[in-house]
Amino acid sequence: MALVGKKFPNLSVDAMNEMGDTFKINILEEAQKNKKKVLLFWYPKDFTFVCPTELHAFQNALEEFEKRNVMVIGASCDTPEVHFAWLNTPKDNGGIEGVTYPILADSNRNLSSRLDILDIMNESYDEETGALTVEGDNVTYRATYLIDEEGTIFHEGVNHMPLGRNVNEFLRLVDAYTHVQEKGEVCPANWEEGKEAMNADRDGVASYLSLN
Repeated sequence: MALVGKKFPNLSVDAMNEMGDTFKINILEEAQKNKKKVLLFWYPKDFTFVCPTELHAFQNALEEFEKRNVMVIGASCDTPEVHFAWLNTPKDNGGIEGVTYPILADSNRNLSSRLDILDIMNESYDEETGALTVEGDNVTYRATYLIDEEGTIFHEGVNHMPLGRNVNEFLRLVDAYTHVQEKGEVCPANWEEGKEAMNADRDGVASYLSLN
């Protein structure tokens, strides 16, 4: 079920930072309390191959997100302890040393289940033994959420696990949404900051098309 236009789930989740601090983060409250946009990106597992390239890419772009009043938060189903071990592993060894934004540790899968982004193909319950069998890795896809200052989701996307994300696209989406918020105009295909947008009426669209 699409979540765009809806409030982000009101759930608190354990998180870890590069200092080794474990704390709770509620994405909805963070957006509303700090009057900031939030970029939340999920990745399948710590200590894998594509995942560290993404975490470093978001770190490299962190200053650009902060200029746009955007908090960046990573997330997976690993525990805080595993996150901290990864945060202390050098980049040359496949680690994410140098990453400074917090990482959610949704090890009980409460939030990822609510978002329906877990790789579960089938669940079966054996009434006789009480065993629950899960087919699939039970880890998340590469899901990304952009949340505005009111806690409303304005973008969601889910990639299959082998497909890394383009971080610059999320900067473009933030710019476009901010333009809509501030100017009341809509942003056409391939719009970037500095380009002409459109008034959401027939005359405005016709004017834009005549210039392009």
